[in-house]
Amino acid sequence: MQKHLKRYRLLGVWVATLIAFYGLTIGPVQAQSSLRRISPSAIAVQAYEQIPELPLENQYISSETGDTDVENTLVSRIIRYHLYIKDRQTTLRFEWKLTMADYLGAFEPITPQDYPDYGLQDNPMIGDIAAVENLEWDVRDRLTNFLYESFTSPPAPPTTGS
Repeated sequence: MQKHLKRYRLLGVWVATLIAFYGLTIGPVQAQSSLRRISPSAIAVQAYEQIPELPLENQYISSETGDTDVENTLVSRIIRYHLYIKDRQTTLRFEWKLTMADYLGAFEPITPQDYPDYGLQDNPMIGDIAAVENLEWDVRDRLTNFLYESFTSPPAPPTTGS
């Protein structure tokens, strides 16, 4: 396992070096400001429509209401982790793959201190990690591609009533 962790970290350093050498930026300056505002919950709903095999993991109790927070799903928490905890680019597929690698324990370990409770009574970190680990490779890959495409595709034109 340590060998794999070292390999992924070296891969990250290698990619960062190539990007720096060719003068590309990977920080928040690149393309983030030109993106449309997208709700993690809205993207999650679309993800579950496109990839029905994804577990909802929405059985957690809201700290605020005391009721089950059915809109607080695994996919919405993955997006929030990617955006707000890791502050990773949404316009680079590789960055989404790094987020998946975090959930698989292959890149940067996720700790309870780094994984907020997302307004839930119990921190969903352990369940979220287990859910991602239990996904088939192709489902994780489809989710990664869907998330990347959700943030890089142009917005759909508004529909007009006829």
